[in-house]
Amino acid sequence: MNTDKPGRGRIQSRNEPFAARTATRICEETPSAENPYLSQTCRYHGYELGELMQKRSFVDVLFLLLRGELPTPGQGRLFETLLIGLSNPGPRHAATRAAMTAGAGKTNPAHILPIALSVLGGNHLGGDEVTAAMDFLRRQRNKDPEAVAAERLAAGERPVEGDWRAAPGFGSRFGGIDPLPLSIIARLQALPGAGEALHWGSRFADALKAEQGGWLLPAVAAVVFLDLGFHPRAGAGLFQIAAAPGLLAHGLELANQPRTAMPFPDDDHYFMEVTP
Repeated sequence: MNTDKPGRGRIQSRNEPFAARTATRICEETPSAENPYLSQTCRYHGYELGELMQKRSFVDVLFLLLRGELPTPGQGRLFETLLIGLSNPGPRHAATRAAMTAGAGKTNPAHILPIALSVLGGNHLGGDEVTAAMDFLRRQRNKDPEAVAAERLAAGERPVEGDWRAAPGFGSRFGGIDPLPLSIIARLQALPGAGEALHWGSRFADALKAEQGGWLLPAVAAVVFLDLGFHPRAGAGLFQIAAAPGLLAHGLELANQPRTAMPFPDDDHYFMEVTP
């Protein structure tokens, strides 16, 4: 079909055939004998759900759903340790503050977590930065990390105020090196499942110390996700899953508190930037 419309040019059909029905290789359902629209049994990548419930952890099943196979013991330990380390971004994180504000603001409790996760999906200490860090690490992994750090430091201009990034997931926080990601990395690096991306990232972060830069949580997540074989497109979602418990807990903590439980800036500390 070709149609010419004034001001819009030619519209041409792409003639793309759509699938006749929805298909997935992740889940196999056996229909119920009484009602074919209901499932009698279910398998995830060939593993029966009841058996997974009996013999495997949630972390194993999460890995299975996204990778298509169960983790080795080393992979499972590394994955679980990371998820625990990421389980609460802390009250200084914007996503946690969003959860707390939503709770104190009497938001429907069912909406607290989605609100917080939408903030956590951003490119500042969020899911988008995890994806960007994974892409950066994949592009640079065959290069010398110290040389890459030196090149990045020479090319970048440090801001007069605020934090800086040498690369996605690496830089400063509140003007210095964030010690928490560093301690999480130390524990991860001691595990047998630690791989090349984690070790490359450690050398890169060490090369930034002189400029008060280092690990940030998105890069911590990125190196482990890569070592576990996840594609960058999965990074943001996995980061959100990992942080969800802490976000929800902080939001619910304030759900029964008055609105005054959260600070509100007075006139002397309320700024609005006006663009001419």
